[in-house]
Amino acid sequence: MASSGMRKGSSGTSVTAAQSASVPPRVGEQIQRLRNERKMTLDDLSRAAGVSKSMLSEIERDKANPTIAVAWRLTNALGVSLDSLFAPQKAPDPIAVSGPHEIPTLNGHEARYQLRVWGPIELAGKFEWYELTLQPGGALVSSAHEPGTREHLTVLNGVIDIDAAGTTKRLKAADTARYVADEPHAIRNAGKGEAKALLVVIHG
Repeated sequence: MASSGMRKGSSGTSVTAAQSASVPPRVGEQIQRLRNERKMTLDDLSRAAGVSKSMLSEIERDKANPTIAVAWRLTNALGVSLDSLFAPQKAPDPIAVSGPHEIPTLNGHEARYQLRVWGPIELAGKFEWYELTLQPGGALVSSAHEPGTREHLTVLNGVIDIDAAGTTKRLKAADTARYVADEPHAIRNAGKGEAKALLVVIHG
């Protein structure tokens, strides 16, 4: 194996056919996916694994393949087994379906609300959407989110009050409110029956 900890093809940008026969393809892509899932930067993984940032960057772009020693350090830092890194990846299902029992649900019993988390976990903190159900007298009261965050709420049924930026607006079924969410804000059931809404959060 190359003393630099990487093996390159003759062009310096890709592995040769002989090498690709002995090394599982797209290892770099798997490392990058695992790193992103853990919200680690290149610097984070470089420090945790003791692998230079430039080497890690080339590995992730599949311009170089890691030696077993380097791969072991990377998988150890990522918290996965070495075998799992080199295992062939199944092609993603073109249509991934989640049943009702697979949708995370947050219940605020005293506040009389329920949030069903429709957005995928990998988008959390970036782009989220929920089904919000408010019982009579229920409210979802939130602290300020990251600067620049906005929320978009569409009422599906019932009557809802939005408190944001020192203003209150009342919405009925089919109304949509768009408002700043980087300061304290609240969504309240203003009717006598159950209210339901689609809530989209776009983080700043």
